[in-house]
Amino acid sequence: MGRSRRAPRHRPRHRSRRRTGAGAAALATFLTLSLLGGCAEERTARTPRTDTAAADRAGAEAKSTKESVADFVRRTLPEGVSGTVLAARGDRLAYCGGFGSSDRAAGTPASCRTVYDVMSVTKQFTAAAVLKLEVMGRLRLGDRIGRFLGPVPGDKGAITVEQLLTHTSGLPESLGDDYDRVSRAELVRGALAAKPRSAPGRTFHYSNTGYSLLAAIIEEASGETYESFLSRHLFAPAGMKRTGYVLPRWPRRLIAVEYDDRGRAQGRPVDHPWAADGPYWNLRGNGGMLSTAYDMLRWHRALSDDTVLPAKARDRLFAPHVRVPGTDGESYGYGWSVRDTDDGRLAWHDGGNGWSLALLARRLPDGVLVFWVSNHAYQKGKWNLEDRAQDLTLGIADRVGAARR
Repeated sequence: MGRSRRAPRHRPRHRSRRRTGAGAAALATFLTLSLLGGCAEERTARTPRTDTAAADRAGAEAKSTKESVADFVRRTLPEGVSGTVLAARGDRLAYCGGFGSSDRAAGTPASCRTVYDVMSVTKQFTAAAVLKLEVMGRLRLGDRIGRFLGPVPGDKGAITVEQLLTHTSGLPESLGDDYDRVSRAELVRGALAAKPRSAPGRTFHYSNTGYSLLAAIIEEASGETYESFLSRHLFAPAGMKRTGYVLPRWPRRLIAVEYDDRGRAQGRPVDHPWAADGPYWNLRGNGGMLSTAYDMLRWHRALSDDTVLPAKARDRLFAPHVRVPGTDGESYGYGWSVRDTDDGRLAWHDGGNGWSLALLARRLPDGVLVFWVSNHAYQKGKWNLEDRAQDLTLGIADRVGAARR
């Protein structure tokens, strides 16, 4: 993931770690392997040739050992990494545990109550808020953005709310560093003045800027601030008291310190430039949300019934609205990547900022959940947690699945 050329300190950007080409296909494949039901031999038979060896190894492990999720996580993660892992079956917690430290200087261990930046996983909250507004009659996904953002130049006049949700607006990926002091008005003005990457609706181009525009539209349509609307209509009904930008008012000691690839502390997310009501607008709506593993489980449960959205609206979140170029069967829903498999639809999203890394994945038919987040995901010359994402996710899912049988 690149940095802003305007940021001399090379602050990382909280964008999704989207893969392109073969990389995106590999991510989709490992999530398919990770969360498919059935026995290991059946998964291997459906696996592309390039991933067969990994699937064989995981299948052999699953059959030959009664190893717990905790023991597997402890064995798989490299020495020095830190974060939290959670897994669930349906609405029941299967495992949750921390590893390493959330604050090394203070000697605070990471735990299931540690507050992390979940980065681009934030996009699913923004998408759900948009659908909530549609259910409330405040907007329609087919509305053109000019209804909420004022005069729009001709090359962007046809952009719809839905195109922002599916990354088909043609807007650029970003307009600068996440921590630039950009107001809502400046974000909107910059987005509308930016050179289009493609005509509206033509193709998928991942756009953090588009999701920040959605946050602005949420405010216009609701008459509330972005975080306030999410808090009242999504987080409170779901019982998520530890998710937000500033409203939860966590004790500072609970928020994880992030560490760079040399192990140097980079502070907590709230130590970087933020406005009084949360991050500035290059980040708001597309990333930067703070949450805990337990609240991510509550979110998973809320998406399994009518707690925050009726069934028809939830189905639209996870529908494959647009194919992602350069991948083998990956599509994008509303704030989620999705893939159809022999065992049903999988939905996931990841996020990263060059220091931290997070991934949330759900198997929709039976509600299997895997969530993990790290506040120190890279160690220069030694390890990169992205390289272990496949084994970590696959192994957790195998062991949780085995416990069901």
